[in-house]
Amino acid sequence: MPREILLNAFHMNCIGHQSHGLWTHPRDTARHYNTLGYWTDLAKTLERGLFDGLFLADVLGVYDVYGNSPDAALRNATQVPVNDPLMLVPAMAMVTEHLGFGVTCTLSYEPPYTFARRMSTLDHLTNGRIGWNIVTGYLNSAAQGMGEGGQKGHDTRYEMAEDYMQVVYKLWEGSWEDDAVVEDRQTGVFADPAKVHRVSHDGPFYQLDAMHLCEPSPQRTPLLYQAGASPKGREFAARNAECLFIASTSKEWIKDYVDDMRARAVEAGRQPDDLKIFAICTPIIGETRAAAEEKLAEYRDYVRTEGALTQISGAMGIDLAEFDLDTPVSVLADRKTDATQTAIETLARASGNPNWTIRQMGEFAGVGGRTPIFAGSGSDVAEEIINWVDETGIDGFNLAYAVMPETFDDFVDHVVPELQARDRYKTAYKQGSMREKLFGRARLADNHPASAVRIGSNLQGE
Repeated sequence: MPREILLNAFHMNCIGHQSHGLWTHPRDTARHYNTLGYWTDLAKTLERGLFDGLFLADVLGVYDVYGNSPDAALRNATQVPVNDPLMLVPAMAMVTEHLGFGVTCTLSYEPPYTFARRMSTLDHLTNGRIGWNIVTGYLNSAAQGMGEGGQKGHDTRYEMAEDYMQVVYKLWEGSWEDDAVVEDRQTGVFADPAKVHRVSHDGPFYQLDAMHLCEPSPQRTPLLYQAGASPKGREFAARNAECLFIASTSKEWIKDYVDDMRARAVEAGRQPDDLKIFAICTPIIGETRAAAEEKLAEYRDYVRTEGALTQISGAMGIDLAEFDLDTPVSVLADRKTDATQTAIETLARASGNPNWTIRQMGEFAGVGGRTPIFAGSGSDVAEEIINWVDETGIDGFNLAYAVMPETFDDFVDHVVPELQARDRYKTAYKQGSMREKLFGRARLADNHPASAVRIGSNLQGE
């Protein structure tokens, strides 16, 4: 039986996420990103479309690699200004019942003790609808903003992440027993002290001796997302992630990635279906394919190539302003940096043209970023989504937008019914938490590393 397709919307608490310059389009409302109504309207639209979640990207720091200056980022609103994504969640949860929220938080600059409390708080307030996209960061400007001279090396950041995860697992899973809260009005005892435990950790990067500040939330540990594609990132994800987010325009590369990650999960003692894998696309929908192509051409008239290249420079750690715009992208393939290591590889193969230039790369990435674009009628886009799922083994998509809220309105109105008609998309939400909806269980699987630090296990750090 064909698998039910999963869908997240992909957004960020800023004006210009991945479609650079499109905020100037007359139908775009992204300028209102700093109002609650903008986000609650989006949440209601997504729940109407039975979306599994809203995946909120985030980045600490400003894109200042291009031209060795933040000026291009500021001119083009390239993910700056950018507000805190976590602050949006309670308002959106208030106007929805089922929609999940995957929030990107950079662990490199966030003490695990306070971060664990913030995520537990959100898990309580959303009734178990919060997920965490685990990232280590990639901008030097973020490290400098935190008082450091520069970011640590790529592999070191993942070593820190492994240590960090052990700390938050202990807090979420190993501090409060399930029945620690007795709430006895007769005796006046709220929590049984014998069932609330201090946890200790003495790792290479983090130390802790404390109890968790929050009573057990519906999921305890939030649903765990990860988007690493480098060798270190894949190792980390195979052990820790439940949902993976990948970006590529190549079906072949995605299939190889899916096969590799499911095999790595087995090597890590987990099951292949312990991972839900989301690719990314940008849907452009019209009454016909020709109408959609015309809409896409109209969108491209608003693209700011400089804005796209500013983001790409930051992701790669390479100043593209140093190159002539007609330089082939292939010349970048051997550059190694401590930013996003796979960004260069992803961009170099995006068009399948080895002579693709930096200019063409910027123009392409101006709508939806480094994503395949599915342009067509609702039926066309539904078929394209189904084909990618069936041919690559992914579980679904994160949907990027071109114009807000037009992209998501069009998708909900015209693509969702087509997917439902083909029996590839749900017609109603399942009950339960975010994890229960996706995996059929309320807690992390017993084969997940966090299970080793649950109540009753050895909670002492190594």
